[in-house]
Amino acid sequence: MPVNIAIDGPAGAGKSSVSKLVAKELDYIYVDTGALYRAVGLYALNTGADTKNAAEVEATLPAIKVELKFLEGEQRVYLNGNDVSEAIRAPEASMAASDVSAVPAVRAFLFDLQRNIAAENNCVMDGRDIGTVVLPDAQIKIFLTASPEERAGRRYRELIAKGAEVDFQQVLEEMKQRDFNDSNRAVAPLKPAEDAAIIDTTGFSLQESAGLLIKHIRKNLK
Repeated sequence: MPVNIAIDGPAGAGKSSVSKLVAKELDYIYVDTGALYRAVGLYALNTGADTKNAAEVEATLPAIKVELKFLEGEQRVYLNGNDVSEAIRAPEASMAASDVSAVPAVRAFLFDLQRNIAAENNCVMDGRDIGTVVLPDAQIKIFLTASPEERAGRRYRELIAKGAEVDFQQVLEEMKQRDFNDSNRAVAPLKPAEDAAIIDTTGFSLQESAGLLIKHIRKNLK
């Protein structure tokens, strides 16, 4: 039976970066479910759909094919055959992802894809509702968090490194808005699973954060 590790938490908590390191250390595959929602959000944006309008978003789904491919151990995201791994990281794609993830039809659309990957592989899967909804029977559940200011700082530096022109205050406000949206949506709101370990990485480096998780995982998988 494959071992599934579910890592949830708010935007900017470092889930993707930490999960990649953890998966590499354990020799598991890494599944970034947020990338799937970003791809749906990106498609909605590109087709002119209002991402806050559930009916308009749902109408785009029949035309969408999202795939995760693992190339040399790295996850790449394909939208209708095109590699959109970089495009989905733009700020507007982040906000669109938050909008479309509140649409029940979108969550149902992506649910089977996520479950099928976990059923066939030892994996580290991160997102907003992995431990609570997608993989409620995961052997290890972790809720990764950090202060809003810390998370906004990480996202700001990430965007600046990619050449984006962004304002820290704007990134912080968008972070807080996304926290609110994710925590208050009617379907699968962001919250720790009852049996999740809550790990706060405020003040910790990426390597230190990954070390905390690996130590917890190894201790609890024995």
